[in-house]
Amino acid sequence: MICLVRHGETSWNAERRLQGHIDIPLNHRGVAQAESTARSMADVHFAAMYSSDLQRAHDTARAIANRRAQQPRTDPRLRERHYGVFQGLTYDEASARFPEAYARFKARDIVQPIPGDGESLATFATRVTEALAEIAQRHAGARVLVVTHGGVLDIAHRLAAGKPLHTARDFTIPNAALNWIEHEAGQWRLLDWGDERHLADALDELPTT
Repeated sequence: MICLVRHGETSWNAERRLQGHIDIPLNHRGVAQAESTARSMADVHFAAMYSSDLQRAHDTARAIANRRAQQPRTDPRLRERHYGVFQGLTYDEASARFPEAYARFKARDIVQPIPGDGESLATFATRVTEALAEIAQRHAGARVLVVTHGGVLDIAHRLAAGKPLHTARDFTIPNAALNWIEHEAGQWRLLDWGDERHLADALDELPTT
């Protein structure tokens, strides 16, 4: 069983700015969210803890780890998708500067990479799926924590719920919420998603439209 947690809020989340692999720290609200998540999980035992190596995720994981005698293992495969030329831009700026590429991105084109060394959705999904499968197999029958990013959680939800990559997202991915999936007998299963009872007004991974 894997508990997936998106990192706490950053200033770029608040600005609706695409972070990707740019290493942006938590803002004050994000630090508070990480602490709230840590308190809510204080009595939950994890056989292991994993985190993206980007500081917004790793600092969220460390806040949880500080309440227990274990430290998170970093895995770069748990990083956010590389958004290429979109990185550092708001969604509106990306749409205005790169209209064709952004239209493909918004339509969830699977094959086409984002210009500027960005990942295709298919490549990103393969990276995430392989990392989660390896973690699940390594800790079969145990409870594991994975602290990561909104795009990674999008892939994880679709994997566990059996949803295709190309369809529009119909589920939320709030900062620092709890999301549970399970891998058993070679199959993924969605257990619970978007639990933010310990939070106040966490931002979703995508801008509202």
